[in-house]
Amino acid sequence: MIALLARDLRLAIRAGGGFGLGLAFFLIVVVLVPLGVGPSGATLALIAPGILWVAALLACLLSLDRIFALDHEDGSLDLLATAPIPLEGVVSVKALAHWLTTGLPLVLASPVLALLLNLPASGYGWLMLSLALGTPALSVIGTFGAALTVGLKRGGLLMSLLVLPLYVPTLIFGAEVVKRGATGQAVDSPLLLLAGITAGAAALLPFASAAALRVNLR
Repeated sequence: MIALLARDLRLAIRAGGGFGLGLAFFLIVVVLVPLGVGPSGATLALIAPGILWVAALLACLLSLDRIFALDHEDGSLDLLATAPIPLEGVVSVKALAHWLTTGLPLVLASPVLALLLNLPASGYGWLMLSLALGTPALSVIGTFGAALTVGLKRGGLLMSLLVLPLYVPTLIFGAEVVKRGATGQAVDSPLLLLAGITAGAAALLPFASAAALRVNLR
């Protein structure tokens, strides 16, 4: 499992679909928003939680189609499906590799980019915490979408249509945590719901993803 994780990390970085692409997209969105809505600090502070979470969500979405595509093209996915490692474990490792190369860099870079949107200083810690809790769910849900569309021509668009509605609860509660934290309100409810979504996705979706892969590989 560790060897598979190390291999996926190397492939993600070499193929150009790793943290560099996600961070670049995150930065572009954050820079463009003030140009579109104006430089008013009050307006930017008001919309910052939602914009930062939407940008992180879309940045995670960029590299989802590569989770299984490279392995499917070179035949590695067939070997992994017949290996002694359970396919559910393979899916979990793929999701972890995606989070390490996409979600984790976004978590670490988020305070710097939040500064560009005039997010109150009290919201920085909540932003990092919400992204740390929510982005794993984005990777796991995205892995499920990638498993459903593996092997399909132009499956990236279909995968986006399937995955984006499933991302909505994570987006809502993640942005709400940042909004409440920045204004000094209680964040217990949205934070627990966000953690519950991630825990539920991590517990259930690897089995659904493995089942989808078995169907597509027949």
